Amino acid sequence: MLVFCIAFGLSMDYEVFLLSRITEAHRNGASTTDAVAQGLQRTGGLITAAAAILVTVFVALAASNLTALKVIGVGLTLAVVLDATIIRGLLVPAIMRLAGEANWWAPAPLRRLHNRLGLTD
Repeated sequence: MLVFCIAFGLSMDYEVFLLSRITEAHRNGASTTDAVAQGLQRTGGLITAAAAILVTVFVALAASNLTALKVIGVGLTLAVVLDATIIRGLLVPAIMRLAGEANWWAPAPLRRLHNRLGLTD
């Protein structure tokens, strides 16, 4: 359970960063496909470097003599590698491409509230 919670938190950081760059590109006039490509391009190096640092730390945990730390280290290493490669590199772009303009839809009451309060990304 601990590994799942930590991995979920780490993956949310990656995805929020990626999606904010995609949204930024779309708001600057790019199509959904171009915005996804630009978002991946802008965040690719940074997310990969962060994942490499985290994997290094988690592999060090996995080399520990304590079984609990080994389990956490191996679990988090696998989670970070899968998130930084499969999910960020394949699933997010594929799903956003399939969803197309539906990615930018929001319910009318929520959009009005957002505009009234002047909230921005």
